[in-house]
Amino acid sequence: MSLALFDLDNTLLAGDSDYEWGRFLVDRGVVDANTYQARNLEFFQAYQAGTLDILAFCRFSFSPLAANTLEDLLAWREEFIDTRIRALIAPGADTVLNRHREAGDTLVIITATNRFVTQPIAQALGVDHLLATEPEFRDGAYTGELEGIPCFQEGKVQRLEQWLANQPGLNLEGSWFYSDSHNDLPLLERVDHPVVVDGDDKLVATARERGWQQISLR
Repeated sequence: MSLALFDLDNTLLAGDSDYEWGRFLVDRGVVDANTYQARNLEFFQAYQAGTLDILAFCRFSFSPLAANTLEDLLAWREEFIDTRIRALIAPGADTVLNRHREAGDTLVIITATNRFVTQPIAQALGVDHLLATEPEFRDGAYTGELEGIPCFQEGKVQRLEQWLANQPGLNLEGSWFYSDSHNDLPLLERVDHPVVVDGDDKLVATARERGWQQISLR
């Protein structure tokens, strides 16, 4: 039994759930369209370029969680999953997930996108283990602050190491990691089987240099 790790956005999904959540909030009238949409796009482009300030992005993306009631947030999230996310699940996602299930592997989604957005997506994909960036939740409400280490770049390695320390019998021996993004190079370099999925230009170039497997799930 091995560990099979999966990035979420633009890997198992043919799109970015964090960015789409921002667009959904704009369309729903939850946030100011002009200021929020421009800032959301700015952060998205910085992520693609590998220059994202993850702490600044967390403050930005968590602000609607802190500004609204949990009841409203859960209702909006359910609508978001049904109307935006289900159509973004990559056509080949089930095939690769099932291949690892049949091999007896432990499946984990590991994503920079926050747990509020990604928990129901992991459930929809039938993946029990989720490592995500954690928005702080206190006394029944989100505070707008970050809890712990952001699950981004080297932070993915740190978060995985923390999780593995509490998972007897699991380690990186024989491990797999599927990702589209050069931001995930720290973790791709740590596993035995790095797999590039519909990779960005920087990651594709690295994969060619190192002879890593490349696939498409779209």
